[in-house]
Amino acid sequence: MATRKVTVSLDDGVLAFAEQAAKAHGVSVSAWLSRAARREAVRTGFRVPDLVGHRRAAEEAASRDEAELAAALEDLRAQG
Repeated sequence: MATRKVTVSLDDGVLAFAEQAAKAHGVSVSAWLSRAARREAVRTGFRVPDLVGHRRAAEEAASRDEAELAAALEDLRAQG
């Protein structure tokens, strides 16, 4: 998947949360934020014309992300 470098501003608390969450999932902050943004866009119903399957691919990736998150939460609960 192609990526673009962008600049974003986050408050200190959000950045700290994103850094901790990314570390817990073994991914970069950039990858974690990208997944979170994609999930939120799909969750809130954002739709784009599906010219080349991009929307379907994003929805499938978001579903995989949600399954991964659910599995991680279940693992945390099992650990007590």
